[in-house]
Amino acid sequence: MPDYVIVGGGSAGCVLAARLSEDPSVQVTLLEAGPPDTSVLIHCPGGLAVLAKNGQANWAFQTTPQPGLNGRSGYQPRGKVLGGSSSVNAMIYARGHRADYDHWAAEGNAGWGWQDVLPYFKRSEHNERGADAFHGTGGPLNVMDLRSPHRFGPVFVEAGKQAGHAENRDFNGAEQEGVGLYQVTHKNGERFSAAKAYLAPNRQRSNLQVITGAHATRILFEGRRAVGVEYRQGGETKQVQANREVLLSAGALLSPQLLLLSGIGPHAHLREHGIAVVHDLPGVGQNLHDHVDVVQVIDAPHLKDLFGLSGRGIVNMVKAIFEWRNHRRGLLTTNFAEAGGFIKSDPSEPLPDLQLHFVIGKLVDHGRKTVFGHGYSCHVCLLRPRSRGSVQLQSADPLAAPRIDPNFLGDADDVRRLVRGFQAMRHILRQPALAGQGGRELASSAGAQNEQQIEAFIRAYADTIYHPVGSCRMGNGPLDVVDAELRVRGVEGLRVIDASIMPRIVGGNTNAPTIMIAEKAADLVKAAAKSSREADHAKPEPVAA
Repeated sequence: MPDYVIVGGGSAGCVLAARLSEDPSVQVTLLEAGPPDTSVLIHCPGGLAVLAKNGQANWAFQTTPQPGLNGRSGYQPRGKVLGGSSSVNAMIYARGHRADYDHWAAEGNAGWGWQDVLPYFKRSEHNERGADAFHGTGGPLNVMDLRSPHRFGPVFVEAGKQAGHAENRDFNGAEQEGVGLYQVTHKNGERFSAAKAYLAPNRQRSNLQVITGAHATRILFEGRRAVGVEYRQGGETKQVQANREVLLSAGALLSPQLLLLSGIGPHAHLREHGIAVVHDLPGVGQNLHDHVDVVQVIDAPHLKDLFGLSGRGIVNMVKAIFEWRNHRRGLLTTNFAEAGGFIKSDPSEPLPDLQLHFVIGKLVDHGRKTVFGHGYSCHVCLLRPRSRGSVQLQSADPLAAPRIDPNFLGDADDVRRLVRGFQAMRHILRQPALAGQGGRELASSAGAQNEQQIEAFIRAYADTIYHPVGSCRMGNGPLDVVDAELRVRGVEGLRVIDASIMPRIVGGNTNAPTIMIAEKAADLVKAAAKSSREADHAKPEPVAA
């Protein structure tokens, strides 16, 4: 029987599996609903474009109709493969602002302030630039500058400087604000997912079992103690017992769903679906929030070295395929969003509240729509939205998708900030460095000039930039789900360890913070096991009659 059963082989689950199995006396089982990460489209960074189109390795969820988005249902892609979303994302390494973590601690989460979590960021990282006060070397996760950066990323950076923003060569260093080129989770010209960083080097361990194609359907309880997991694999229902703890790392959309299916959540919602209540925990699935984002696209048919569908583009791609296969260099080592920045919607803001992702191709509908010709795009997303939504059950069928309602733009402040963000992004794109390239804004956004028109454009086109968090919130309030050690309140032997525990979303991409959360959680789990062993040893021997 394993000591620990981990549900979800994504960014957090891979970290936990590797760290907990470092002790050869501990048995670990990892369950992943998706397949192994064997597809070349995962390992080739540029394969991201094809993954977006074909839906491979992706849960491809949809939200409920969003009133703030004119009643549209948004797209919610999440990784369904070993490595989870780190196997299908844009590979940007960003931690957020140090104030984000101090905010977590100030809300009563001891041990989660910036100085507490920085060592875990550093422990996880091997930064090819070298170690310093903010970065580590020797960790499992390789972080580097792009191996074959496109010439157009620095053009955006120059335009940002012309717009009055400082250049920032390290968004994870002393200061976050500014424009620059992103570092990425690559190694030797390939994507370096959490599965590649943490799981692959340790798969040979005899005390680590990885089961793919295993869709968890409920957590098993004896009274209020979690004792195992039920899952479906190949049409069969199976169970695996846990001697010590069940660790739930299925992500901000699926972790709350599994808790609800298992009888942990608001009693009225559980009874609505005929699920026996194990523990009435009203915050499960609440506090869902995400970085809402909108994209401006520039048509530049003469810039044929940018990604695009044309005769020249096809020739470029054939050459790039051979260059990547033979040398792991060239156009296909891109993460597409090579440049960007963290800026303020108003100079009076204490922190950057907007993030930019500059893409070296025309991005429409999350890259799912085929667009002819060449050009470039720029995202702007709101870093700390006030809007809050929920994850609920659509039915008691464990194979049904959850009901996802991020409540995008539900708060008027979010709308105002994103309007200002769009204006700031457009101001950068109109600077000489980019405007001089001769591109033309697509008609869908070009007609939006005043604030009302920009708001209408945002409501018609905005959507996620893939960072859902918060649905199993950490804290000590009545709607909080886990405590500061990530233990689910009101039950035993069960923790949630993934982005769902974030009390408030960080000001940046969420993959690196999720890996950090799992690094810290692994220490918490180990410390709990050690304390339990010491308590057992301290018990007096029974006295003979």
